[in-house]
Amino acid sequence: MHASPIAAARTSTHHAAMHQPKHILIVDDEQDLLELLQFNLTKAGYETSTAASGKLALESIARRTPDLILLDIMLPELSGTEVAGRVRANPATAHIPIIMLTAKGEDVDQIVGLTVGADDYVTKPFSNKVLLARIEAVLRRSAKPSAEVRQLALGPVRVNSDTHEVWVDEQPAKLTLTEFRLLTSLIQAGGKVLSRAALMNKAIGPGITVTERTIDVHMTAIRKRLGQHAGMIKTVRGVGYRMTADASGPDES
Repeated sequence: MHASPIAAARTSTHHAAMHQPKHILIVDDEQDLLELLQFNLTKAGYETSTAASGKLALESIARRTPDLILLDIMLPELSGTEVAGRVRANPATAHIPIIMLTAKGEDVDQIVGLTVGADDYVTKPFSNKVLLARIEAVLRRSAKPSAEVRQLALGPVRVNSDTHEVWVDEQPAKLTLTEFRLLTSLIQAGGKVLSRAALMNKAIGPGITVTERTIDVHMTAIRKRLGQHAGMIKTVRGVGYRMTADASGPDES
């Protein structure tokens, strides 16, 4: 029995919606690199737009919200860190994943990028294969979970895995995507210690190398969001972290 033309059209539209390509905004003032990144990402199946300055990037985001932003740190008019800060400060755009691009490899620059809310960090020069892997990993993390528990709670902290929302003492708390995944992993662990490697594997995915200091920066940011309950996250020296409902007590040696 053949499907009607209307049913077939509906099915086609449904499949097209399901396979809608992700839209990536590329922000870099190096025109050659901008064009190369646009070419490679388009070839990989992404929809792209570009901006050559921080000001133009914010204008582009206001016109259409991207699924991910590739953001160079060194930009004219507004720096990448300032752009990231404004994106995170706006409730309408705070959820957008950000991957920082920079020619600077010093650890201090990576820490600055993460503290303003970047979800990942790639140092120039980088291979197309590595960049695509990082993009795919971040987009996977930003996708809504299908089988995970939607609501989790520990003491005064409550998270919604479906909407990526966090509440502390019933007040909303703003976390980056990576911070959200780390916090969720700690709550799901039920008080067990998670190594830094295990935490980042859960939050970022396998095959992504980060320094221990990067993980510690994320944890410092999460503790800041928890306010007076920061002590719920315990550092287990030489191992990793665990989270308990009790905010009192020192870190564990």
